[in-house]
Amino acid sequence: MSESRKGHLAMLAFSFGIAGSFSLGSQVANLISPVAITSARFLFTAILLGTVVALWRKLEWRHLKASWRYAVAGCLMATYFVLMFIALKTASAVSTSTVFTLTPLMSGAFGWILLRQTMTKRMSIALSIGAVGALWVIFDADLQAFLAFRVGTGEMIFFVGCVAHAIYTPFLRLANRGEPPVVFVFGMVFTGSIILLIYGWRDITSTQWLHLPSIVWVTIGYVTLIATTLTFVAVNFASLRLPSAKVMAYTYLTPSWVILWEFAFGNALPPLPILVGVLITIVALIMLLGQDGEQV
Repeated sequence: MSESRKGHLAMLAFSFGIAGSFSLGSQVANLISPVAITSARFLFTAILLGTVVALWRKLEWRHLKASWRYAVAGCLMATYFVLMFIALKTASAVSTSTVFTLTPLMSGAFGWILLRQTMTKRMSIALSIGAVGALWVIFDADLQAFLAFRVGTGEMIFFVGCVAHAIYTPFLRLANRGEPPVVFVFGMVFTGSIILLIYGWRDITSTQWLHLPSIVWVTIGYVTLIATTLTFVAVNFASLRLPSAKVMAYTYLTPSWVILWEFAFGNALPPLPILVGVLITIVALIMLLGQDGEQV
């Protein structure tokens, strides 16, 4: 299997894994502080990956050089996750996951700024089509709201988080100095945990951890084992094998996965106009994946 194919498989796992965090996150967003739950997921992930790194003996002294790289990456992803939970207090899982599909276009822009990665004409068209589909869902398939650019507060908050995520993807390739993906991710979540501990000390200490509903602990367990560990490693792995815009193209599958997650939880399917927007994002993904042989 080629390295690019491995990168695509990693991102397929990413799209499914992150979709679950939207559905579960929407159920607990009003039950725990966004900073507290993000701190817990980073801490538990750091412990998990730290154990893996220690057992595999992957960490070397040279990996500790320029540790600022891990702090920057940790700050970017901490920002993304905190804002996601804040957004889910008022926005639906489907709409926030669709906001997330705007990251490929932004990631492509930051990929050019940081790495001078260029996009083919077909990729630019595909990203634009995906953005239109995403905006159609974000505005609830309401043409008047679309034209007036009336967007919910939750969606606007999460958009800022998605900007941080879009920067994170090309930054991985820029900052990597030969570390295995698991080492870089461990450094990122470890420093991210420290940043969140300092920033959110009041929220963390005021949380009644022993009296949280079981769904909160289920969500923390899921986002630690799947949505954090798997997706961080997957993005890191794929970012070294695929262009930034193509890595994030798999976010176009996220709304579709979220719809299935929501249906599994007993929620109704979105109305047909909303589904049309989701299908448009899938068309954009197919267009992007048709370019495996192109260097961008």
